[in-house]
Amino acid sequence: MTTPPGDGGQPPAAHEPTGEPVGGPGQEPGRERAQRRAIVRDGLGIGLATGAYGLSFGAVSVASGLDVAQTCVLSLLMFTGASQFALVGVLAVGGSPVSGAVTALLLGTRNTLYGLRLAPLLAWRGRRRALAAHLLIDESTAMAVARPTTALARLGFLSTGLAVFALWNLATLLGALAGGSLGDPRALGLDAAVGAAFLALLWPRLHDLPTRLVALAAAGVALGAVPLTAAGVPVLVAGGVALLVGVLRRDRPDPGTAPGAAAGAAS
Repeated sequence: MTTPPGDGGQPPAAHEPTGEPVGGPGQEPGRERAQRRAIVRDGLGIGLATGAYGLSFGAVSVASGLDVAQTCVLSLLMFTGASQFALVGVLAVGGSPVSGAVTALLLGTRNTLYGLRLAPLLAWRGRRRALAAHLLIDESTAMAVARPTTALARLGFLSTGLAVFALWNLATLLGALAGGSLGDPRALGLDAAVGAAFLALLWPRLHDLPTRLVALAAAGVALGAVPLTAAGVPVLVAGGVALLVGVLRRDRPDPGTAPGAAAGAAS
């Protein structure tokens, strides 16, 4: 997590999105175009990997008792994979729609944290912010926060969010129409494709020891929570570990502003 610059007039951190192109105003247009193409290409690749898992949701949803139309409406309006699976999972074991909705709402709370992080990065207002909220998922968030400028953050967010949305809904329809003929979707490796896509986004950000330790701690806590909690909850628990570390690091005093530092600089 990033923190705002102090009152001393210091410039923002190098990784904080700004309106300037990467590399400064003098960056070559060709390099910027190549960077934008790479972002779009990555977004489409993530859309293919993640959206394909909609086949699984469509088949599972129909097997849980929903019809094709209800299944497609869920993907269009809810559009949060874990929450959708949680809802149909509760229905599949005979649970009430209310308990399924509550479970889905619990898993969707992580999107609120994403929104708090992305709102200042994307800097959208009014209708644009409301529309962007519908594309606020794990993958689009990861593709936005890694960008050094507002324009590239928006491009990463939109290219990924729209690709996943389109392919997820198309795959949901195909999975619902195919029904049980797909068999166990895990046999096709679709569940592994989602995790692999997100790991590919995370890996380049593990560039220093503290970040790697946080990632290992979050992964360990999530693995420990798997046999004890409902599906999707380990993700929330792991996110809580990262959030706690971020709060603790923010509260630590900056050595450059410790008492006596200013006096030492004056002397």
